Amino acid sequence: MSRIPQLSEAELNTAQRTTYDAILKSRGSISGPFRIWLHSPEFAQRAQSLGEFARYNTSLEPRQSELAILLTARSLNCQVEWSLHERFALEAGLNAAVIDCIRDHKEPDFSAPDEKAIYDFSAELLRENFVQDLTFQAAQAHLGGHGVVELVGIIGYYNLVAMTLNAFQVPLPGDAQALLPDCPTFT
Repeated sequence: MSRIPQLSEAELNTAQRTTYDAILKSRGSISGPFRIWLHSPEFAQRAQSLGEFARYNTSLEPRQSELAILLTARSLNCQVEWSLHERFALEAGLNAAVIDCIRDHKEPDFSAPDEKAIYDFSAELLRENFVQDLTFQAAQAHLGGHGVVELVGIIGYYNLVAMTLNAFQVPLPGDAQALLPDCPTFT
């Protein structure tokens, strides 16, 4: 059970309802951090708008985005974020062995140089809160300046999501299974 109620559709005021409808239109469902964010409808609207861009509209390929999202989820030990995005990463074409290594806190062997650059950049930023010049240059060589900006945006947005899910102890939705064995699963 979340630390604050995940608002149901019947409980929404006018501002919350407007944001709820926008989230539903953009994503098709409302779960994860969105029902928590609805307690502050303006925050929810702005966060969901950024999230829609970060998830669906950057210049990164879905496989690249999902790699950054999984690294962020693992860095923050966010059960919900990981457990939902592992499937998305597989569907986007990220190698299962790469996913397994990230889950197990091991550095993967990459066959795709762009994934190696994204991994190094994301892992260094999440671990050190800083990126060395060589790491930055490698990511920029694969993504361009535009893509590196969006990569940082994806990492930042999914940090916000993970912090929300963990701070408010949001449980996994529906019949989703916990896929991180060493992380809390809230009920």
